[in-house]
Amino acid sequence: MHGASDGGYAKQPGLNPAVIRHPISFSESSSVTGAERVRILRRRFVIGHNVFHIVPNEVIVLSVLGFISIRLRDGSWSAMGLKRPASWRRILLIALVAAILRILLGQFLIEPLTGFFWPKTSAFGEEVAYRGYLVTRAADIGRRSAAAYWIGIVLVSILFGYGHYYKGASGLIDSGASGLILGTAYMLAGRNLWASILAHRFIDTFGVIDAFFGWSN
Repeated sequence: MHGASDGGYAKQPGLNPAVIRHPISFSESSSVTGAERVRILRRRFVIGHNVFHIVPNEVIVLSVLGFISIRLRDGSWSAMGLKRPASWRRILLIALVAAILRILLGQFLIEPLTGFFWPKTSAFGEEVAYRGYLVTRAADIGRRSAAAYWIGIVLVSILFGYGHYYKGASGLIDSGASGLILGTAYMLAGRNLWASILAHRFIDTFGVIDAFFGWSN
């Protein structure tokens, strides 16, 4: 496996296989170019932010690395499009049309369509995944006894809340509580998943109506 992997990397132009095998120690290799080092750092920051969440925001770092990388590889930032336009009027017109198109598309097409269709899909998918699948698998540990199901609901609700951590602390706690309520509905309905699916759908529909009329404001 290692041999095949190294061979695959070796086929990529301009990429030193030694860097891939030992990315931490690339500074020890005199054959590594400055542009290669920048590319390696750029990949690390992307993975650090999007996978391990140890880099708060990769945009600023990637911007700096991008400036350095383009300068080293191409000698000029015009390679990325940072150059004086032939006509500022044409550039401003294109930018204005693009902005208007984005605003109109989001306001009158994307948001209404996703507000109507997405909650339905989200409700069904999340209930199948969390209450239907994960709770059942958790209950298997306790041979699907009533107590095992209830313990499974608590554990899965914690996981469900953490899955919404991007909403902040209040969103995490709110989603966890929502998981407990939906799980309880699932159990009270005799472990019928349609109870939690419909409850989830009602919650999402209310959220869309609330956002439309601005009741929360």
